Amino acid sequence: MHALLILDLQVGLFHGPEKPWRGEAMLEAVNGLLDKAHAAGAAVFLARHVGPDGSPLAADGPLTRLIPELRLDGSEVVFEKRRPNAFAGTGLLEMLESAGAKGVVIAGMKTQFCVDSTCRVARDLGLDAVLIGDGHTCSDTPLLNAEAIVAHHNAVLAGAFCRVVEAREWAF
Repeated sequence: MHALLILDLQVGLFHGPEKPWRGEAMLEAVNGLLDKAHAAGAAVFLARHVGPDGSPLAADGPLTRLIPELRLDGSEVVFEKRRPNAFAGTGLLEMLESAGAKGVVIAGMKTQFCVDSTCRVARDLGLDAVLIGDGHTCSDTPLLNAEAIVAHHNAVLAGAFCRVVEAREWAF
């Protein structure tokens, strides 16, 4: 069984000044995954990236709240992380093991930071890592536009670090 891991779909990133590329389409893909996971009884984990107290990303601040558009049913486990790698200092691996998950399906933000880091580490930890190719995004940077960043990561991560699957093709 695979668990669903949604990274950093929080107000400050999704609704911030730098709009995510294909944000609405990515959100629909993630909500479709949530529906499938809930129907199958798969474990769902949501990470919130937080920073130091008093910073814009303080754990109790409005920017780290999960976006209200997510179709959550209350069965999900929400946890905080402080590093791009969702496994670092969070107990995520132990939570996945407790849920009986042998693999993890990864979606969310931002492609070149938390999505990339988490995909790479998941495989090293012995998990079957699956990246949802249309289920992650980021914003344009001064060097590359977001479309190129997403395409590059889907190509680079596929095979050596994870399987890349479109949301409509995944079943829990």
